[in-house]
Amino acid sequence: MTKDQSLTRRRALLAGAAAVGAAGTAGLLRTVAGEEPIRPAAPAAGPQAHRALKPSAYRLQPLTGYGPPRAAPRRALVRRKPFLRVSGRGRTMVLTFDDGPDARYTPYILDTLREYDVRAMFFVCGEMVADNKDLVARMADEGHVVGNHTWSHPLLTRLSRARIRAEMERTSDIVEETYGERPLWFRAPYGAWNRAAFQLGAELGMEPLAWTVDTLDWTAPGTRTIVDRVEHGAAPGVVVLSHDAGGDRSQSVRALRLYLPQLLDSGYFLTVPERK
Repeated sequence: MTKDQSLTRRRALLAGAAAVGAAGTAGLLRTVAGEEPIRPAAPAAGPQAHRALKPSAYRLQPLTGYGPPRAAPRRALVRRKPFLRVSGRGRTMVLTFDDGPDARYTPYILDTLREYDVRAMFFVCGEMVADNKDLVARMADEGHVVGNHTWSHPLLTRLSRARIRAEMERTSDIVEETYGERPLWFRAPYGAWNRAAFQLGAELGMEPLAWTVDTLDWTAPGTRTIVDRVEHGAAPGVVVLSHDAGGDRSQSVRALRLYLPQLLDSGYFLTVPERK
């Protein structure tokens, strides 16, 4: 192959990669039921985050200086409210865990999920990721979805747009560094959403996900109470909120070991939502 032929082939490959990325930005959320979108607002001032291409064993590894620029995160639609449920075939449910990762409790939750071959969502705080990068890497290895729960878990409704963006963007950066890709989902601390949070989350390519069943495990109500809340709230499309950090989560760990096999025996399919 001549030098000119090689350069032509490389340009064709890079053009194809760009076309695939453009097609991805047009994809819509298909497995989550929520409100109709509204028009995205103009982007806020400030540097834009960048999203690395998803690693692939089959992707061409270009020579340094010849690779395409890192793609900006695809813009999500701006929502008026977060998604509360998921849709799927049969008795589908989603388990979510907030505020971690925490070296004291997250490994036990991951062990239980692996034992039953179940995938879950972890909405992580950036400052916790900084101290537990190995756990986020394990989440990636075991097929869990990692979402953005801000850097320091502030009440977003009391922050300026610039502070909200910094909390979200900094967390997306460290998740990308440790998980391998930027988060496609975010959850506001305390469930306190506002217009700015929806707009900035969309600018960073993330969809907002809340919950259907709140275990209130952060109040330490007792293992049996947590189990009962999950079992009584179980239904197709339900999103369960629990915690793996932010305090003593030993009850949450024990409760998961009780209600998870019972949900599976009852015919529920525990999975994670997908963004198409």
